Order: sequence, then structure tokens, then C-alpha cells
Amino acid sequence: MNTTESSSLYDDLEKLDVITLLQNINKEDQKVALVIEKILPSIQKLVEEIVQRMRKGGRLFYIGAGTSGRLGILDASECPPTYGVPHDLVIGIIAGGDAAIRKAVENAEDNAEQAWEDIVSFGFNDQDTVIGIAASGTTPYVIGGVKSAKSKGLLTACITCNLNTALAAEVEFPIEVVVGPEFVTGSTRMKAGTAQKLVLNMISTTVMIKLGRVKGNKMVDMQLSNEKLVKRGTKMIMEATGLSEDDSKAKLLEFGSVRAAVESFYQK
Repeated sequence: MNTTESSSLYDDLEKLDVITLLQNINKEDQKVALVIEKILPSIQKLVEEIVQRMRKGGRLFYIGAGTSGRLGILDASECPPTYGVPHDLVIGIIAGGDAAIRKAVENAEDNAEQAWEDIVSFGFNDQDTVIGIAASGTTPYVIGGVKSAKSKGLLTACITCNLNTALAAEVEFPIEVVVGPEFVTGSTRMKAGTAQKLVLNMISTTVMIKLGRVKGNKMVDMQLSNEKLVKRGTKMIMEATGLSEDDSKAKLLEFGSVRAAVESFYQK
């Protein structure tokens, strides 16, 4: 039996009081980061390959169904505002299309050919990377997608929460995060979803840092999409240049990014 489908370590959940439920969920959640710690070398190898390929014009695709697909879309959609990269550099694709982000699309994950068609709709090149995300490692949509991608010369990887799955067998870089039974049996939106989110954060953040999208520890290319971010950017410029708050904000708004504003100051 797949670990993701094995019975919860807890029973009679409906009889437990609220604090006991919360304590036990928290106890299970704490296991996730410890499991990921053990597989960091596997994540490292994948990230290093992605960085090399992106420096040559490659992009990063995430494909998944249900929770896994939504997590990929979440990670991809946060890269442009956080790091100022184009919207088509990291792309999240979910089985069933955008409608499936909010509401499940019946049988979408069972179509083994559709993922590749979805990737092709964005165009592709041989420096692209496709990461299939599936807690079970058995989702036809994801397996078919990475299989087709690999046959076209793209780099392939996966994030799954079972060992030795059909999905892992099809990719060059399997990331297997086996976090054990879910608190509610089979509810992979819980520990498995948390594990996938953590790994995705690691991958995209490290890639963006190595591509030069972070200076020191600051998001110097972030998009100025609201007043909070304008204030954050203003503070960064103040710290980097010694300018007043008003002058820093004026420079930020003039040049459109922290990086450009600071560079203009030191080019005088």
C-alpha cells in the first residue's frame, strides 16, 4: 500500500476535543521538515541543473492535479511579483485548466496526454524543466506529461510522497518526500501538501537567488504592486544609500525597482 493511503496513526477523531486535535495535527506537521532535511542532496542536484538551464534561456514548468496542481500554480504565480521575472519564466499548470484552481474538474487527472498539450500551448525549448507534482505518484496526467517532456529533451523531475512510484520512474530527478500517514487517512492536502509546498519554496527561492534576483537578503527586483511594497522598497533604498525617506521613495518611483534606484545612486 502507498504510504499516502495508509491508515492514520490516530482514530476516533470525532471523539477528540479541539485542543487534542490541534496538538496531534501539529505533531504530525513537525515530521515534515525533518523528512525533507534527509533528502536535501536530491533537491540540491535538481536546483543546480535548473539554474544551469535557466541561464541558457530555459523555463520551469510545474504540472499537477488537485492540491498538487494548485501548489505549483501558487509557487509559480508568486515569482514575478517577488523577483521581478517574466510571467512565463515559471509556469504552473493544473489538470482541468484554470477552472480547476477553485473547483475540481471531473476526470481531468486521468488524461495522460493532456499535460503535454498544455505545456506545448506555452511553447517549449530543450532547456526547459518540467516538475511533476503528485503526492501519490500515480496521477496519469502528471506521468504522461513528464514522459512526453523527457522524450522531447526537456529535464524532468517530480515531487511525490511515496517511494518507487510510476511517476518517479519516468523522471531524471525524483524528489520523494515520504512523510507517513496523514492525520485524516488519505487527506494529502495535509502533510503531503505541506511537504510539496516546502520543497517548491526551496526550489524557486534558491533558483532565483542563484539567478541574481536577490541582493544581500533583499528582494531588489520585486514589483511595486501596493503601498506596503513601496514602503519596503523605500526602506531598502534608505539602508543602501543613506538617503532620506522622501528622496528614497522618489528614486524608487522614478526607477521602478530597488535595484535600479540603488544602482543609479552609485553611478553618479
